[in-house]
Amino acid sequence: MELAYVCEWEKRPKSTHCPSIPLVCSWSCRNLVAFTTDLKSEDDDKSTQTNTHTHTHTHTQVNTQTHAELDVLFSDVSHMIHIIDTEHPWDVFSINSGHTEVISCLEWDQSGSRLLSADGDGQIKCWSMSDHLVNSWESVLSSSLDGDPIIALSWLHNGVKLALHVEMSGSTNFGEKFSRVKFSPSLTLFGGKPMEGWLAVTVSGLVTVSLLKPGGALLTASESLCRLRGRVALADIAFTGGGNIVVAATDGSSSSPVQFYKVVVSVVSEKCRIDTELLPSLFLRCTTDPLRREKYPAVTHLKFLTRENSEQVLLCASNQNGSIVECWSLRKEGLPVNNIFQHCSPVVGEKQPTILKWRILTTTSDLERVSAVALPKLPISISNTELKFCPGLGLALAFHDGSIQILHRLSLHTMGVFYGASSAQRPGDESAIKRQRTAGPTVHFKALQFSWTSLALAGVDNHGKLHMLRVSPSMGQVLEMNTTLRHLLFLLEYCMVTGYDWWDVLLHVQPSMVHNLVEKLHEEYMRQNQALQQVLATRIVAVKASLCKLSTATAARACDFHAKLLLIAISSTLKSLLRPHVLNTPDKSPGDRLTEICAKNTDTDIDKVMLNLKTEEFVLDGPPLQSLQQLIQWVGDFVLYLLANLPNQGSMVRPGFGFMRDGASLGMLREMLVMIRIWGLLKPGCLPTFTATSDNQDSMLLLFRLLTKLWLCSRDDGAPQDPDDSLIDECCLLPSQLLVPSMDWLPVNDGVMVKLQGKHPLRLQFGKASSLPSNAPPTPLEVFNRTPGSQRMDNLRCVHMGVCPTEESKACTRCGCVTMLRSPNKTNAMKQWEQRWIKNCLCGGLWRRIPPTFT
Repeated sequence: MELAYVCEWEKRPKSTHCPSIPLVCSWSCRNLVAFTTDLKSEDDDKSTQTNTHTHTHTHTQVNTQTHAELDVLFSDVSHMIHIIDTEHPWDVFSINSGHTEVISCLEWDQSGSRLLSADGDGQIKCWSMSDHLVNSWESVLSSSLDGDPIIALSWLHNGVKLALHVEMSGSTNFGEKFSRVKFSPSLTLFGGKPMEGWLAVTVSGLVTVSLLKPGGALLTASESLCRLRGRVALADIAFTGGGNIVVAATDGSSSSPVQFYKVVVSVVSEKCRIDTELLPSLFLRCTTDPLRREKYPAVTHLKFLTRENSEQVLLCASNQNGSIVECWSLRKEGLPVNNIFQHCSPVVGEKQPTILKWRILTTTSDLERVSAVALPKLPISISNTELKFCPGLGLALAFHDGSIQILHRLSLHTMGVFYGASSAQRPGDESAIKRQRTAGPTVHFKALQFSWTSLALAGVDNHGKLHMLRVSPSMGQVLEMNTTLRHLLFLLEYCMVTGYDWWDVLLHVQPSMVHNLVEKLHEEYMRQNQALQQVLATRIVAVKASLCKLSTATAARACDFHAKLLLIAISSTLKSLLRPHVLNTPDKSPGDRLTEICAKNTDTDIDKVMLNLKTEEFVLDGPPLQSLQQLIQWVGDFVLYLLANLPNQGSMVRPGFGFMRDGASLGMLREMLVMIRIWGLLKPGCLPTFTATSDNQDSMLLLFRLLTKLWLCSRDDGAPQDPDDSLIDECCLLPSQLLVPSMDWLPVNDGVMVKLQGKHPLRLQFGKASSLPSNAPPTPLEVFNRTPGSQRMDNLRCVHMGVCPTEESKACTRCGCVTMLRSPNKTNAMKQWEQRWIKNCLCGGLWRRIPPTFT
């Protein structure tokens, strides 16, 4: 386990960031991290400052402090929520949440695009992106229980649950590695569609549910957890496969029982109804153990091991100096029956009556005091208990001395230790121990969260700094390279199947692994059935592109993968414009028929291929064709670039090499040239423009002829042959006939990932992109970097934006692709193209707003 980067706030003469008492942090499946801090207003008086100062150091007595005292402390504090994407941590979006009390919970939904926040005054707010930008958020909905602090919060379950079968990771079929588990949503609408909404538990023992009706209205209801309402200090929420909700609650004293409740939500005649039922409870082992009875008076953490597993729970009890952690499991046990009843009881299949009971699985020995707990989110299903380690088996505990330990989530054995930011020295360094005593309280983590593949850990410390830690897939055990590769490959496939972001997997990829990973991923993909291949077609290209960026040797391939994404997108858009001439058409769409004819017809003359097509299907009005000219121009330029570079493709380094043997992509380009040729007869203005040396040069005819020859060398049905000499000679002459354009290959990537190749952690500052180390070795992609005076490209619309663009733009968080925020186009055909990319980039990444002139 090692530190990847730390991001801190700018140091001011008088620090205005005071971390709130409970710091919360939450990590979404799209790799967005949300965390809270409190911002003091500038004109604070001395007393508040000293108060807050002493407060951060003595927050063991938080539970005993009354709300009145807290109000005095935080009367002039605004409660902030900060949202970052992990690739650009400095680009933080800070929301003044409008919460009147300290924020106690943050929760992302299953899609990773909406965030819930709840506070100590009973207010719950739902935040979503405005204009689908990760650095622009707004509150859309809210519900409130006035004056009743919320201590647990969760979205209702949508019924989607995958199981990862780790022991099947060698299997060739994705269906065997990842299977859908039968799991009912918490609440369904008509037709079985899951209903959206959230559920919260308050200090006074209320459970409140807000349901989102399809029209956008909220249905809210509250109910007490049991008849005798009591104070609830800690609670957690889990879901069962049958669609019920289980709430665990404790009043904070380790001598009281931990209670469990079943909550059933239903909608009866347009009103929300909540039914609760008491389940078996448990007493902590440390309080029944005579040696430790009085030792740990307070329960400080209570969590279900996973959201979908209500049968295993993790408890932590603490005193001022130490903690103990216990793991409990709910078991079915037989009830012994007295002999008298043995004979006269009715025979029910000879079954012994059973009862549900909590049994302790494991407990740790006495630990340092725990400050935060993080549980893995990977839904691993393991039948083989001997499995030593795989990602997602470890849970993390942060301690008050600044260290973090990873424990096995069932046996609670320590598997890895991180010695903290403040104590970078190993224990035993005496001078360090002396230094620490004088320095006052150590820096420790107050909130911890695992990423969705459990390969990274985000921690927020008591100074409000964000730490990003790599959690190695081998967990400190020395694995041979192949096992590590297999773990990473397995998790990349998991991200591909679920659509989650794979940034945290890339943290562990060394440049030497890239080639193997890409090859293996391709092999696995080719073994899947046709339907699944089609679903994952663009996703796998995006994964390969982000892998290839990590190594200098494969940087040119990253360019090819980006071009391929754009090519697939343009091809499907242009084909979607074709309309069948008569309505009662046969089973094939015009686009499919075009593909079929082009694949059969190996003629090198474009006009002869056109004769076989029904031209009525290609009839389009002038304006849509004219507006698509920039995409058509890109296709023309791309074909010309590929052919002109065919002679010097002996080296792997140049972009475009991947297309020389890719029959499918060359076939796609051929089809598009045929379509463009027909459209050019209807509207000459939409044709791509080439600068030719002679006036009577038919450029399209020439390009199609050469492209077909190249395509015939690499068709799918035969073994790929090398292009013959006559083709190479003709391609050598191309630059003397047509002006070869320079292609804008790769979006500029300004993210943190390529900078993390070294072993030293990066020090970053919120709000300052320039805080990236500039004297680092050149990143792999500087081979294709722009000169300072070159034109900026709008990578989606394929238009130039000038050297210093004044338009507001957005960039992709994953690949760095840049496009203008506002559309310059009026026609529907182009608007349809832009609408396709309104939420996500070509590669599936999210958009973030960037300032007008990015230098």
